[in-house]
Amino acid sequence: MRCLLIILDGLGDRGHKELDGLTPLQAALTPNLDRLAGQSSCGLLNVTRPGTAPPSENAHLTLFGYTQDELPGRGLLEALGAGIEMGPEEVAVLAHFASVRPDDTGSLILAKDRPDASPQEIKELLKTVGSHTSAARTCTFHPTHGLDGIIHISPRASARITDTTPVHEGMNIIEPEAWAEDEEWAAETAAALKACLLTIYETLRRHPINLSRQQAGKTPINFLVTQRAGRSRNVQPFSQRWGLKGLSISTGLVYKGLAGYIGLDHLNVSEHREPGRELSARLKLANQADPSYDFIHVHSKAPDVAAHTKSPLNKIRAIESLDRGIGLVMDELTTSGDVIIVTADHSTPSSGPLIHSGEPVPIMISGPGARLDRVQSFDEISCAGGSLGHLRGEDFMYVVLNALERVKLRGLMDTPWDQPFWPGQRRPFQL
Repeated sequence: MRCLLIILDGLGDRGHKELDGLTPLQAALTPNLDRLAGQSSCGLLNVTRPGTAPPSENAHLTLFGYTQDELPGRGLLEALGAGIEMGPEEVAVLAHFASVRPDDTGSLILAKDRPDASPQEIKELLKTVGSHTSAARTCTFHPTHGLDGIIHISPRASARITDTTPVHEGMNIIEPEAWAEDEEWAAETAAALKACLLTIYETLRRHPINLSRQQAGKTPINFLVTQRAGRSRNVQPFSQRWGLKGLSISTGLVYKGLAGYIGLDHLNVSEHREPGRELSARLKLANQADPSYDFIHVHSKAPDVAAHTKSPLNKIRAIESLDRGIGLVMDELTTSGDVIIVTADHSTPSSGPLIHSGEPVPIMISGPGARLDRVQSFDEISCAGGSLGHLRGEDFMYVVLNALERVKLRGLMDTPWDQPFWPGQRRPFQL
C-alpha cells in the first residue's frame, strides 16, 4: 500500500459576489471529485496558522513534514531546480525584469512588472546582464525562463536581506537591507546586491533596445527586481525522517528543487494546455511508477494560475477541467487499494489584491480503513463537516503514516532515536 498525494495548487478560495457568495470550487461542476469525497474521510487543512498566507514552497515543505526553520528560501530551491551549483554559504535570489521610472525624491517606482517583450529583445538584454562584483561579492544573473532568472551571490553571503520588489505596480522599489535580526554578512550582501542592481539599471536604461521601445511608446525594460533570497541548510532526508521512499511528479523549478533538497526522486513531466489532460497523464505515470515508492506527490498548478487572473470564472473552468482529468483515471484510483489524498497547499483568491489568502483548504483521504462520513461534495464548506475535522500542516505526515498503517505506537523504541514510523530503521539482534 502506498500514498498518492494529489495537490491542486491554490484550490481554496473565498466567496465571490458574482457566484452568489460561493467559492469557485463550490460553484464548479465536479462529479468525480464529489464521488471520491463520498468514499473518503473529509476535513479542512490549514498548512500554517489560520489566517496566514503561505507561498507554495513553505506549504509543500510543511506538508512533507519539515519545519519553517528548515526552509532554505525559494531562491535556493529554484536555483537547485535550475541546476545552479550552490556552495553552503552562497545565496540565490529570484529576479525578473521590470520597468521602473524615477520619481522626484530620487526613488524608483515600479511602472510595469514583467513588461511584454519579444524573444529577440530578451536575448539582447540578457547579453548585458552578467556578473558584477562589489563588497567582495560577485552577483551573477542566471536566466531561467522568459524575463525571469536567479542572482547567485558568492562567496559567504547571507539570505537575510529584504526583497526589492513591491509586488504591486505604482509603488516604490524597496531598498535592499539586512533583516532586523541581523546575520553575519547580511549588510554586506545587501550592499553588494544594490550595487549590482544599480549597475544593471544604468546599463539597461541606455540600451538601444530600450531607446527603441521608448520611441515606439512602449515601457522600457530597465531593472531587475528581486525577492525570496535563499541559502542551503542541512536537512534530514525524507526517507530517514518518515521511513518512506518518495517521488514527486511535477513541473516548475521550485518543485524540482524542493524534491532534491529533501531527497524525493523527481519525474519532470511536460505541461499541457488542458489542465485535466495534464493531470490525468501525471496520475497515469504515478500508477505506473516503481512499486518501491511508498509516497507519490502529483502536482497541478492550474487552479493557482487561474486564480491569479483574478477571474472566478477562469478558476471554475480550471477546476472543472481537473475534475474531468480525474474522471479519466477514476477506476484506477478507486480500485488501487492505495491511500489517495486530495488537497491543496493554500488558498488563492480569484479577486482582490491578495496573492494568497489564509483560509483553510479542503482535504479528503480515501483507502483501506477510511472512516466514511456524510460528505458528498468536495469543497471548502462541505468538507468542514467531515470526520477528519480541522488538520494542521504539522499533523499531515502523521496522518499519512496512520493511513498507511505505518505509524508507531508511542513508547516503542526499536531504534536509538524516536522515529515516528513503524517498523523503524532498526538493527537486527546479533549473536
